Order: sequence, then structure tokens, then C-alpha cells
Amino acid sequence: MKTTKTLIMFCAVAMVCLTAVATPAWQAQVEQLMRQGEFKQAVRLMDRLPKAERKAQAVVIDSLKTIMRRIERDFSMTPEEGERLIGERVPNVTLEQLARWKAARQLEVMHIDGHERWFRKSVRNLWLLAPEFKQSQDADRKASYEEKRQQFVETMKAEAGPNFTRDWRQADITFSLDVEADAVPAGETLRVWMPIPYRNARQRNIEITWGNRAYHESEGSKHHTIYMEAVAKKGEPTHFEYRFNFEIAERHLAQQDILTMLEPYDTNNPEYKEFTGNQAPHIIITDEMRALARRIVGNETNPVLQAQLVFDWISKTFPWAGAREYSTLENIPQYVLDNNHGDCGQVTLLYITLVRSLGIPARWESGWWIKPGEENWHDWAETYFEGVGWVYTDQSNGRSTYGTPMSTYYATGMDLYRMASNEATGDELEPKKTFIRSETVDFQPGEVEWRGGNLFYDKWSSHLKVNSLIPINEVQDQKIKKLIK
Repeated sequence: MKTTKTLIMFCAVAMVCLTAVATPAWQAQVEQLMRQGEFKQAVRLMDRLPKAERKAQAVVIDSLKTIMRRIERDFSMTPEEGERLIGERVPNVTLEQLARWKAARQLEVMHIDGHERWFRKSVRNLWLLAPEFKQSQDADRKASYEEKRQQFVETMKAEAGPNFTRDWRQADITFSLDVEADAVPAGETLRVWMPIPYRNARQRNIEITWGNRAYHESEGSKHHTIYMEAVAKKGEPTHFEYRFNFEIAERHLAQQDILTMLEPYDTNNPEYKEFTGNQAPHIIITDEMRALARRIVGNETNPVLQAQLVFDWISKTFPWAGAREYSTLENIPQYVLDNNHGDCGQVTLLYITLVRSLGIPARWESGWWIKPGEENWHDWAETYFEGVGWVYTDQSNGRSTYGTPMSTYYATGMDLYRMASNEATGDELEPKKTFIRSETVDFQPGEVEWRGGNLFYDKWSSHLKVNSLIPINEVQDQKIKKLIK
């Protein structure tokens, strides 16, 4: 069924990190047409603008058209294709079942230019969300928990250091990015940004050891990057690669220890105000969000226990599902509440928003899952407790540990298989990117553009490979052996 809620999308120029003094009347019309799913009309309106206006607003127009293309890409499955895929697993699926799954947002659909379109991941998500498939869902959660439990047992064999860190290791990593042949005209310059870790409580001694091109390390941005350029050659892909190492550790503070050290918040501290306030467009503390947070925590007043209650509520309420492009979502925490599911970044933003609404500082961190052979993107948070400092909070991993002996671990801890490259969402890249980013919220696979516009993911691919993850004492032993030789 076509509803306003299903058609709400990311439209406002401010939300794509562009700059505008005021929204022109034509732009407001375009955004309204986009909300109604009338994409062709929106494009025609922009194409018919006076030449001078099109030139002056070229980046804004490009961004609005880009968002529509991304939505169409995300909702590229026809109902016939979707029903055929479902039928392979549920041979006698009925119209009533389909209608029920759609109503519950377990099948995500949208109407665009008068046609029903299904989210390209909707059928895969159905097996993760619909109660009919609970048995396989429970089996997956059990397997995920067992892996984390074994990892926890192994990590806890090491003694905690003075900063609550354990099991320091040196990671040696190669990151590569390949732009397709003829993605841009020959002779044009490709501009490429790629992730690099930064120093924090569990990352240190970061060293870039090799790059296949001249590179620049970012300064001032909350997205830590390596920037490279290359001139495209006709008929040839363009390859970017660099290698780096750094030391990384597990860091965890037991809840009982935090409670012992806890002090009242200094609410006059500028940092407290920053991390309990709004951060548009995805961390917005509304009256409804405050009311929800209060319902979750009830009469509890201790911030450590309040944060745990929010963590637990999200863990038990919102299962994981494949995500839409973040750049097409107007407010991600609200999207989770409306659709009853979320991936790691989506539930993290919901957690941050809810605890901030309770006066508990929280902030974003993200990067890569770097367990060798299982490299992938991942997002998490940090929560601040006065007298303790910032502690890690991996909301997504709370789902597989909820109701187990490890239920508090990821609320105030992080295993060693996380490389952080982002301290916030939606910051400006350095050097500055001209066109709308492929990922306007997070930064993990990289970004690519040329003077003609942004290059989306379908024109390039990137890969992070963990070459080794060796305990620090073994690294030191290897250095000594080399010196002896």
C-alpha cells in the first residue's frame, strides 16, 4: 500500500552536506515530488529551470538526481521477481502472506512513478525478519553467540593493562581500490579517498608502509583518510593500493567497575553539551524520542543502568537486516522504529539518540571488522560516564549476546577485531569533495570522483585484507631475531 511513511526519503540539501542559504521554491517542489514517488516529474522540473539557475545550482541538482537514482537502484526488484524468489522457498505463498509481510515492513516496498518496486534486499531480509522463519533465525543467533563467547574466553586469558586494554596485537593491512576501465574519459583525473585508522584508546603506532601512488593523509576531518589521484587511461582500470600497520587491542570495562568509579555529570562542560545534543540529520532528540527513552528506563536514574536498559531494549527489539543506502534515508533512528529492524549503523544511531535524550553523552565510531578472512564494514558507539571516560558500545553485537552471560560485555566493551577510521558521521572529507558522497553518513569502502561528478559503487570496488594480526610480544621477538641476524 502506498503511504506517506514509505515515501519519506532523504531530500534536503542540508542533509547531504551541501551548503545553501535558503531553499529555492523549485527545490521545495522537487523534494515534495520525491516524497510522493514522482521522480520523472521531479527530473523534468529541474531540467526546465532557466539555464542560469541550472548552472548556479548544478551541485544541488546533481545531488537530488543522484538520490533518486540511488532509491531506484535500491528498489530495483519487481513484484514478479520478488514473488518468484519467495516461491523458491515458500512454494505456496499466498497474497495474504505477502500483504502481511508488507504491512509489517518485513518486505519493504515503494511506489515510484506509479509502479510498485521492492527493495533489492527485501527477500533476503524476509528470512531474517518474518516469524515464520524463527527456527533458522534462532540457529544463526546461537552460532553467532558461540563464536563471540569463545573469543571472549580466549581474550580474558590476558591480563588487563592500565587503560583496561588486553591482548595488544599488530595488524598488517592492505587496502586497494579499483576503478573500472573507461569509468571516466581518458586523461581525466580520478580523486580517491580511502580509510586509515586513527589513534585512540585501543589503536596506536599507526604507520603507512607503502603506497602505489603519492598520497596525502587527512587533517581535521572526523573521517580519517588516505587521498590519492591518478589520470585515467583508455581501456585500462585504475588501481590504488597502500599498506599500513598499527597496534590494536580489546578494551572492556566491567559494569560493576564503572558503577564504582561513576561521578555526577558536569553538565556545564562543552563536551557534555556537544554529545548530548542534536547532530542533524540522524541524531535528533524529539519529544517523542525522549518519551520513548523514559518508557524504556522507567524509574531507573543511574546513567550506567539506563544505558544498559536502552542497549538491551534495542538488542531484543530490532533484528539485523540488510540496509538501504544511508544517503536515501531522512532520519535513520526513525527508520529503525518505523520498520522494526536495522543494520549495525542504524541501531547504533538509534542507541546514540536515545541515550543522549536521557542526558548520557554518546558518539559514533566506525570502520572495519578485521578478523582475518572475515573482513567487513562495521559501526558502533562510545558512551561517556563521568569519572570513567569513554567506553565502547557495540549495539549490533548486543543482539546475539542478549539474555546470555555476555549481555553486558558489548554495552561497555569492544573486542580487538575492530579498526576505527571514523569518529563521527557525515563530516566533510579532506581534501574537500566537490560532489555528493556515495555514502553521506559513514565512510568505509572509500569515495571516488572526477570533475564530471561522483562515481558510485557500480563503477569501482575496494578491498581490505588483513595480512597478519600478531601478538605484540611475537612482533618484538621477530625484531630481535632480525637484529641478531
